[in-house]
Amino acid sequence: MKPRLLHKGDEPRAGMVLARGVGPLQKGAVLADADVAKLREVDWKELSIVEMEAGDVHEDAAGRRLAAAASGEGVTVQPLNAGSWPLAARHRGLVAVDAARLAELNDSDDLAVVTLPHGQIVIEDEVAGRAKIVPFVTREEEVRRAERIGPVLSVRPFVRMRVAALVQENLDDASLEKFRAAFDEKVRFFGSELSTVRRVTGDLAAALRDCIAAGAQVVAMAGSKLMDPLDPVMRGLTQAGARVEKHGVPLHPGTLLWVANVDGAPVIGAPGCALFSRATAFDVLLPRLLAGEKLSRATLAQLGAGGLLTKEMSFRFPPYRPGAPRGELVP
Repeated sequence: MKPRLLHKGDEPRAGMVLARGVGPLQKGAVLADADVAKLREVDWKELSIVEMEAGDVHEDAAGRRLAAAASGEGVTVQPLNAGSWPLAARHRGLVAVDAARLAELNDSDDLAVVTLPHGQIVIEDEVAGRAKIVPFVTREEEVRRAERIGPVLSVRPFVRMRVAALVQENLDDASLEKFRAAFDEKVRFFGSELSTVRRVTGDLAAALRDCIAAGAQVVAMAGSKLMDPLDPVMRGLTQAGARVEKHGVPLHPGTLLWVANVDGAPVIGAPGCALFSRATAFDVLLPRLLAGEKLSRATLAQLGAGGLLTKEMSFRFPPYRPGAPRGELVP
């Protein structure tokens, strides 16, 4: 790549790249014979151009290759837009970023790939990242380096699952139906099915085992009182042979949630039914479970960094309804 400054009287040639726009020609344009003819008709005193040399690659071709190299499973490259190549989700799911590879790729003055945060929820065709060549021309070896590094961004799809809900609260029928409708809408957003909503007034351990035996792959429980050491929900989990991953999660609001495992099925609990219709920690954990992720104690313990779910952090919640705030079910 050889940058040059042409003066009036110098003759630009086809194949040169404009570093600054002039007249009707935009910066970054590779001059064709017709463009050279246009420049003879335009009043200019200086022309900033780049002469491409052997081994150089124009930003358009290089950017297309960079975008393809950076894209993993569930990501598609959209047409060039605003100077960069959008990397969009093929399907609804969770953004997965290989941070080490991404840092290696971006250790360059010529290449840049940016993404949404790891774990971000995206819907079909949502832009999850962008790829850009910084200068107008880069070197072939830079593009090949990115291609050797390989994909840095993918979108993990949600897995269709059967979800059951057990309610350990005294609710009238209208309140129970309100809970069922809200939770069903959330579950359907991820492509899963709410198979059972059941009040539990007796043997909680038996009800939990029955749900799992009937095919529930994820169980949500409403009505636990985590701060009470004699909470019947906690006793029921013990009687069902549950492995409790964590009592309480470092996310707010929703700190009093808990996560357990019974016979390989994740069980997630919250203090009350009302929590399921609001945007809380539950809406951060449920998408990960419905993407097939196992939430271990170590994984849950790491959620405190960025775990203050203020209004400004609403991007972490699923967009359940188009046009509504993320995480909210607006009547």
